[in-house]
Amino acid sequence: MFHAAVPTVDAASVPAGGALLDVREQDEWDAGHVEGALHIPMGQVVGRLTELPDGPLYVMCRVGGRSAQVVQYLVAQGREAVNIDGGMYAWEAAGRPMVSGSGGEAYVL
Repeated sequence: MFHAAVPTVDAASVPAGGALLDVREQDEWDAGHVEGALHIPMGQVVGRLTELPDGPLYVMCRVGGRSAQVVQYLVAQGREAVNIDGGMYAWEAAGRPMVSGSGGEAYVL
């Protein structure tokens, strides 16, 4: 099956004030996420499009598969969206800050 190229950025290049959309499930989010990111699980994105901020969106999941699908959908809707290559694992590896839902040590589930 052919997929159009998905716009991609590496985790280290995401601007500090960029609008982040995390499409992982609740347990993954609770374990560790980017502070200030918008959390909408992949299966809810279509029904919650009105919650997305205007402007470019940086979309992430754990490794980049789910977020790539969401980016493809958003681009088809005329939105400017970019997939964060490698997802939360790449974010963590790049030393970018994370927080957990419990206030404990953040990690990628």
